[in-house]
Order: sequence, then structure tokens, then C-alpha cells
Amino acid sequence: MKRPLLAVAAATALMASTAIAGAETLRWARAGDSLTLDPHSQNEGPTHALSQQIYEPLISPDMEAKPIPALATEWGVKEGDPNVWVFKLREGVKFHDGADFTAEDVVFSFNRAKMESSDMKELLVSIKEVRAVDDYTVEMETDGPNPILPNNLTNLFIMDKGWAETHGVEAPAEFDTGEETYAVRNANGTGAFMLESREPDTKTVLKANPDYWGKGEFPLEVTEIIYTPIQNAATRVAALLSGEVDLIQDVPVQDLQRVSDADGLKVDNAPQNRTIFFGINSGDDDLANDNVDGKNPFADIRVRKAMNMAIDRDAIKMVVMRGQSAPTGVIIPPFVNGWTEELDKYPKADVAAAKALMEEAGYGDGFEVTLHCPNDRYINDEAICQAMVGMMGQIGIKVNLVAQTKANHFPLISGKETDFYLLGWGVPTFDSEYVFNFLVHSTTDERGSWNGSRFSNPEVDAMIESLGSETDIEKRDDTISKIWQIVQDEQIYLPVHNQVLNWGMKDNVNFPVQPEDQPHFKFLQYN
Repeated sequence: MKRPLLAVAAATALMASTAIAGAETLRWARAGDSLTLDPHSQNEGPTHALSQQIYEPLISPDMEAKPIPALATEWGVKEGDPNVWVFKLREGVKFHDGADFTAEDVVFSFNRAKMESSDMKELLVSIKEVRAVDDYTVEMETDGPNPILPNNLTNLFIMDKGWAETHGVEAPAEFDTGEETYAVRNANGTGAFMLESREPDTKTVLKANPDYWGKGEFPLEVTEIIYTPIQNAATRVAALLSGEVDLIQDVPVQDLQRVSDADGLKVDNAPQNRTIFFGINSGDDDLANDNVDGKNPFADIRVRKAMNMAIDRDAIKMVVMRGQSAPTGVIIPPFVNGWTEELDKYPKADVAAAKALMEEAGYGDGFEVTLHCPNDRYINDEAICQAMVGMMGQIGIKVNLVAQTKANHFPLISGKETDFYLLGWGVPTFDSEYVFNFLVHSTTDERGSWNGSRFSNPEVDAMIESLGSETDIEKRDDTISKIWQIVQDEQIYLPVHNQVLNWGMKDNVNFPVQPEDQPHFKFLQYN
């Protein structure tokens, strides 16, 4: 199916009264903080959630994760040239410091996001050139027709070129090395909220942008946001129950009923666009974090399949997650193009069969390995890892658990320093290509940055790369299906479940749960 020559995006932004019902401070908490304010340095959910308040993309997800116009008002394929997308920009927009927003800023931001230190570059691999036609028109030329290019842009934030040059932040900060730049702790966007103060891992204060272009299109009832990361689950719930905060994104599953029953509070939930899974280094000749010398036990597919069979996903759902998860056999949720019921099937836990596979692979006596896990990123992340320790122990794999903050955990994966790890993956493009680019493609300068499995297959790489320019939807979907079959047959990853989101909030807050766990507070209304 071909795209129309120039498809004007539907202007579906929520219309609301222009009147602001008094000054409202929204006190917001979640388990972990944003990793950085640099909008291109980290492709991570809580980081994007804070950036979405301050910065804006060309195309934004709404509270249903549907794309709506933001800094672009319309977009489509250029007539007569299927390799070029044309974006008409919103006029009259100003950055928080008063500078005008123009096409020059878009060109600068996309070129910045394509740099080596950017964690967003996989989303832009098909783009050959971004050019300004005039102050409010941008063309993006792709390496062959790219029918889903707009899907990749909803977390690609636009910076002011002049501000970046003034403060020496023309390139994204190198997160894995801890590089500190002006953009890491300061921000200048076009969004509904302006940065007032920033204390990483402690408190971030945002104020309403008095000159926001979206007045009249969004409720804009929140005039101040006080964002406080609270890692400890009990402390986070206590803050909500006591009225210290108004909304928490991650109500612990053991406290759902308690919060729901509390006067003046409510819990809203929704399936999340995120799968939790374990990564295993099957590509290296030897592991750095095990007790087997000279070889890699994970390289044997029988070991990987034994580990998959030893995971009791139903027990994790009932005991660890208190019923608040959807066990799965594939690392994409049902929202995503490429998902099928067949892929979603997972094996029932079978310790005897798993032990037989371990014996067949020559590891009947097991081995020892380190498991790295975050303790402030996903719902019950450390508890899931603790359950995994016990399940692997049943088949002879002694697991040494190292749980730490996501700021320390994620660089181990992207730096290929861990052999066994927990990771969660959302798919903002709602297409399997996003997963393949980051998690399946061989690690190169442009792709595979989160492929901690070290899986590498040139034929699979070629299939992944073809997805960015294949306009025949049926053929494209067939390629996606073939790639998933290889991923599953090779047991590259060990899927656990799709998360269920539970947001706890004051009952006068009217704010639906967003499937990507990204609250856009310009949409929030009070009853």
C-alpha cells in the first residue's frame, strides 16, 4: 500500500476552554528520576516523560499515544519524490528564552540527534539529509521511501540552535561516561512548562509557559509542577496517602487496594506499551561474569531454551506482581505491529525438561553467573530478579544478583559490560522495526546500541535495514514476521511479561493513564 503524495495530518489536539481555573500546583512523583535534561542523550521513558513537558517534537503523542501535530502542523510525502517527507512548521512559536522557532532549529536538532553520542540515532538511520526550504518548511530526504518515518519522531525533541551554540552543547552529552554539559541540567524548549530549578534525584520544579502556543487547544490547568523521585515504594505510597504528592505513576502492586480505598484517592490503570525481559550474552566466546573458563554457556541454545523453560511466568504474575502483569513469550506487547498470538505464547515452567537440556548441553552440574538488575525503573524490578535467582537455581545455575539504580545499570548494557540483565522495552513507534534496530541488529555506529545479547547475523541485519524503505506493506510485514521467527528460534531474549500501569492520584484529578507511561500535564484537568 502506497502513501498518498501529501497527507495532511489530522489536527486532533484536544480542544478545551481557554480559561485557566486558578493556579494549580501538581506534585508528581515516581520511583526514578530523569537521567538527564539533554533531550538527545538518553532514549529512556522517565527521561522522555520530563522532556515532554519542556521540549516538543514535530509530532507528539497524546494521552492515548496517538500522534497529533506539535511543532509541525502537517506533513506528508513530497509530490513526485517518494524519498522526501515535507513538514510544515507551526508559525509564531517561541522558545522559553524568547527566541523564535524556525526550520533552522529543526535541521540543527535532527543533525544533533544523529551524532554518535546520541541515544536517538537508531530512529533516524534512514534519513540522509534534513534541509530547510524556508523558515517554516523542512524536507527530510530518506534512503529510499520510508512509510513510517513520522512514527519515529514523537520523542525527537527540538532545541534552539542559538541557545545550544551559546552554551557549547552542539553535541549530545555522553551519558555512559558521565559527561556534564550545560544541557544536562538546563533546558530551553517550546513546551507548556519551563524549567525553574533542577536538583537531580531530589526535585525538579517547572512553571507554566506564559507564551505557550497551545493556549486554547489544551486545558493547561496546571501552572506549576513539582517533580520528586521517590525510590522507596513504601515512602512513595505514604507521600500520596498523606497528601504530600498528588500523583504517583507507579503504585506498588501490594498497595493498590490500600490506595483505592483511601478517602480522596483513586487508582487508574491500563496495559502498558512495555515488555520486561532478560537479556543473555550469547555472542561472546567467553563470559566475563561467570565461573566457566574459556567458553560461553549462553552460546549453547540448549542452555538458553532451558532458562526460558525454567521461568515460571504465571508464578511471577501471581506472587510478585499480584496479578498485575500479562505473561508473554515475545519482547513486544500487543500494541505493536508484528505481534501475533502465536508469538505471545510462552512455555509453562518445566524444571525437569529444563534440567534435561542442561545435562544434554554439558552443564548438568550447572554454573555460576552474575545477574544485573535495576531497582528503581520497572514495576517490582528487583523482586522479579530475585524470583529469577530462585528459578535458575532449580536447574543448577547459581545467580549472583547485583541490583542498583538505573543510572548505574543502563550503562552496563549499552557498554556491553553485563552478560545477564533485566531490561524493559517500550515501542513508541508501535512498529517492530524499532525493536529490531535497537535490540536485534548487530551493534554498529547507527544500530544495535542496546543489543546486549551480542547477537549478530548479517542476513537479519539486511532484513532489518530493508524495513526502513519498504513501501509494500504486505511484503514489509512478511519480513517482520521472518525476523521474529529467527529471534524466537534463536531464543535471543527471555521475555517475562508486559507491564500493567497503575497511576495513583487525588480523586479530583481527571487524567487518563497513558499507554507509554508518559504523562503530558498540559492535558490534565481538575474535576
